[in-house]
Amino acid sequence: MRRFPLTRRLGLRARITLAFTIGALFLSVLLAATTWALTRTNLLNQREDSATVVVYQNAGTVQQRVRDTDAQTLLGSLLTPLGSSPILFDGVNYIARNPEFGQDALPEALRTTVRSGQPSRMRFRLDGEMQLAVGIPIPSEDVAYFEIVSLEDVEDTLDALAVSLIGAALVTTLAGAFLGWWASRRALRPLSGVSSAATALAAGRLDTRLEPSDDPDLRSITASFNDMAQALQDRIERDARFASDVSHELRSPLMTLAASVEVMDNQRDELPDRARAALDLMVGDIDRFQQLVEDLLEISRFDAGVVRLELEEVHLAELVMQAVSHSTEADVPVELDAELAGVVVQADKRRIVRVIANLLDNAAKYGGGASSVSLRQADHGVQIAVEDRGDGVPEEDRELIFDRFNRGTAAGRRGSSEGVGLGLALVAEHVNLHGGRVWVEDRLDGTEGARFVVELPVEEPE
Repeated sequence: MRRFPLTRRLGLRARITLAFTIGALFLSVLLAATTWALTRTNLLNQREDSATVVVYQNAGTVQQRVRDTDAQTLLGSLLTPLGSSPILFDGVNYIARNPEFGQDALPEALRTTVRSGQPSRMRFRLDGEMQLAVGIPIPSEDVAYFEIVSLEDVEDTLDALAVSLIGAALVTTLAGAFLGWWASRRALRPLSGVSSAATALAAGRLDTRLEPSDDPDLRSITASFNDMAQALQDRIERDARFASDVSHELRSPLMTLAASVEVMDNQRDELPDRARAALDLMVGDIDRFQQLVEDLLEISRFDAGVVRLELEEVHLAELVMQAVSHSTEADVPVELDAELAGVVVQADKRRIVRVIANLLDNAAKYGGGASSVSLRQADHGVQIAVEDRGDGVPEEDRELIFDRFNRGTAAGRRGSSEGVGLGLALVAEHVNLHGGRVWVEDRLDGTEGARFVVELPVEEPE
């Protein structure tokens, strides 16, 4: 079944509200039209019946007095309702009490029927107003009596009723829309709870659960969601424990291996060339292995939820310059805003240094080296930006590269493949812990390359 584009753009709550509104509109219009039609029929029938009774009474009076009374005098003596116009046909001429309602005012079909000896009545419009014409033949006197009755008051009543019914239909439609909005809000409230709980789970609050529901239709959904959340928490905790245990188990033999390699490195002058080359490779691999183990331990601490900020007073500008000078990219120029030169804030010094070091290391591995580091004032805090000389980061990779063990689809062409994909993940974790955010964009000067931006909220010391 084909769906209309508008319904695809509307949300579920809007569609429910719209359905109630359309339903209320349809029912109100149907009831209003039915009420108006029945009322119109009843009013017209009652008016026609009462008018016909009066016409027959007047016809009887005409039959008794038509021989001995002048036609105009006779018509003037008749008791007719307000707005009625009597007309007498004497066999030759039509004589009307009101000159405006003469022969031409009577429908031709009605005149023909009555003159043939058949009583008749007919509704018609005269000068835009609805009229009722009743004709009674009087064969014994060879005359016919007609009466034109105005139905303008009935039309006015029906017009007033139509306005009232339209107003009632609008009120009913608005009431239906409100009822639909209220019902959709109440019906979808449990889904809002599920959405909030799912968002909390995605944010890392693994102990999030839905409150048990007394509704039998929602009880199974709540139980299934809580079971899924519990299974997810157990799985993540098992993986975190596994990574932590493996990392701890690797540290001892790794330290022994590093110490042994250091002893061998101290005697490298006594080794042949091939042995020294192999020793250099081993030293590099052990360094990377140690960094990987440290990163895994840090990640496991984040997963276990035991990481806490150790806030202290930090001179931001000095911290950035020290972090750059102690990194492998010590010759990278640092650009500072003048107003930030003496700013002191509350931050975890070790983690901020680690963030800058990881960004510089990422630039060295994948971006051809860092070209600049800047510290700028931002609307919501400060921004630390690291620009590199690489090919940039494709749009489709700009969020993925902050995931664990994900170096992006273009890691191979951007540079070295030495990394394992934990450096930027740790950057994101450290920044989130400070209440900030991190992203990557193109360089501001238009030069090819990537610009990694860390935005941190400024918390000044008391």
